[in-house]
Amino acid sequence: MNKNLKKISNNIRINIIKSVSAAKSGHPGGSLSIADILTVLYFEKMNIDPKDPKNPNRDRLVLSKGHSAPALYATLAERGYFPQEELLGLRKYGSKLQGHPDMKKVEGVDMSTGSLGQGLSAANGMALAGKLDNSTYRVYAILGDGEVQEGQIWEAAMSSAHYKLNNLTAFLDLNGLQIDGSNEEVMSISPIDEKFKAFGWNVLTVNGHCIEEISKAIDEAAATKGKPTIIVCNTVKGKGISFMENNVAWHGSAPNQEQTEKALAELEGGEK
Repeated sequence: MNKNLKKISNNIRINIIKSVSAAKSGHPGGSLSIADILTVLYFEKMNIDPKDPKNPNRDRLVLSKGHSAPALYATLAERGYFPQEELLGLRKYGSKLQGHPDMKKVEGVDMSTGSLGQGLSAANGMALAGKLDNSTYRVYAILGDGEVQEGQIWEAAMSSAHYKLNNLTAFLDLNGLQIDGSNEEVMSISPIDEKFKAFGWNVLTVNGHCIEEISKAIDEAAATKGKPTIIVCNTVKGKGISFMENNVAWHGSAPNQEQTEKALAELEGGEK
């Protein structure tokens, strides 16, 4: 186990809680569930440079589930794109850190997102442009499991396979919960792996909180020829905080002061 990466992901979770608490609004549950994915990408795999965030040869990431912006912001700050102190301005008037990512205001954000279902289409465009330009950069997209109930996701999925975008890797944050309840109650997406296979994708399944499994899957995706890859990540909504884990109430609710202190005590007390 890469202890350094686990420590980084824990720091990201700490800053997610601090920023959402300071804002008194936001989406902690689905932000906490993707912290390990973002850690592996930004601290091990992606070809990026915080000092040159617009380098045309950089790898790109599209956070299609844009409401999980607190996780992306915390990751970018941890990586050195902007000072961590700015995270406390989340959702506040005058802050560049809006409730959803804005590529024109935040260093390191490659695509403005928020309207669910659209991010994979944007990632397709980036990946196709890379193919046409004979560029070597890779494109990554993070999708929510509730989000893939959107029809545009499947139009985009067809296009990804049709254009053989093997420079595109998507991650599905399969935590089983969305704003109105469980996926199964709202609109079942099962069997999600077989659906993507039928659409022509290479499909890998991992524990979305295991650094080693995520890392290995990203390497396998990069080695895959002729088709895009989706990494289905089995995750826990609210991961790392006992009273938030698998609790749909924390999809879009901020903790109060007492809850914040309890959450930070758990996170700062050690890795989970």
